Amino acid sequence: MTTTVTPPVRTATRFTRGSDIGGRIASYVVAVLLAFVVAGIVIALLGHSPVDAYRAILTTSFKSGFGLVETVHKWVPLVLLALAFAIPLAAGKYNIGGEGQLLVGATASAAVGITLADLPLPILLPLVLVAGLLAGSVFAWIAAWLMDRFGINEILSTVLLNFVSFGIVDYVASEVWSDPAAGHPTTIPVGDGALLPLIGRPPMHVGVFLALLVSVGIVVVMRRTVPGYELRAVGTNPRAAQVHGVRIGRIAVGSLVVGGALAGLAGAIEVAGVHGKLIEGMQSNYLLLGIIIGLMARGNVIAVPFVAFGIAVLEVGASAMQRTAGVPQEMVLIVEALILLFLLFSDVVGARLRRSSR
Repeated sequence: MTTTVTPPVRTATRFTRGSDIGGRIASYVVAVLLAFVVAGIVIALLGHSPVDAYRAILTTSFKSGFGLVETVHKWVPLVLLALAFAIPLAAGKYNIGGEGQLLVGATASAAVGITLADLPLPILLPLVLVAGLLAGSVFAWIAAWLMDRFGINEILSTVLLNFVSFGIVDYVASEVWSDPAAGHPTTIPVGDGALLPLIGRPPMHVGVFLALLVSVGIVVVMRRTVPGYELRAVGTNPRAAQVHGVRIGRIAVGSLVVGGALAGLAGAIEVAGVHGKLIEGMQSNYLLLGIIIGLMARGNVIAVPFVAFGIAVLEVGASAMQRTAGVPQEMVLIVEALILLFLLFSDVVGARLRRSSR
């Protein structure tokens, strides 16, 4: 009598997944270490102390409550813009218009907060946030519609729409609701009911929790729902997805619109939680950092919040580095770029090693 032994498929699968996750974590660690080593050599060649520079970068966010609050406030637009890039990326599309979508969302939020300034907070604040979300989604829909209807590349259209948003902000901040005392294109403040509540000491706006809730919701949708599965299927193999009944055009358009909504929400939170008004240039370098974060996370929405927090720590520490160690704060951008380059290089090396082993 013979017995049949069933191979432990589940155990092997779990082992494979575990080794894959371990390999990804190792690649992140190696990329960060190499980036810091190379940047440290550059800092030393410039005549500064790499130890003092890195101490300032890595400790500023955690030395005081003010540093931590500044870091999480910086994290909010970074994580939302990174998700605005990562979600279309999962469908094989590139949303390079997060900057414009943030500004249009901020403009709509400021408009609602100024024109309806007399409304109480329970009514006005939701209107301000929804206005930013809708404005960003509509602005992204323009590029999505051009892509779906006329085949215009979404990279080109989203980039060009960024410049349209600059003109909108300049007009609104200089002509419509301008603040003459500001000395810079800035609107008058929104009503008190349009401001996000502050908690703790030092004060932190509750938009941080809203961004965290949105991040968790995105993970659930992407990993546990049919639309999320269809979106990832379109990005992995559009032809196979279409054969199985997935409407790839609708998925592509939807991914860009959702990305625009998240960027618009980031603009609304900046107005309602940080500035209290619309300011020309308030977008800072969030677009570039959002793209870097999305690429560092390899489009993985689970990794995006963690990578965004790391970048926020570097950004907050940049000014402290320049103040204490005399190193230009642009060095942080070099570190971030090096991390991304080493991660991409590790992907190339890993792919070649897998092919050679086969």
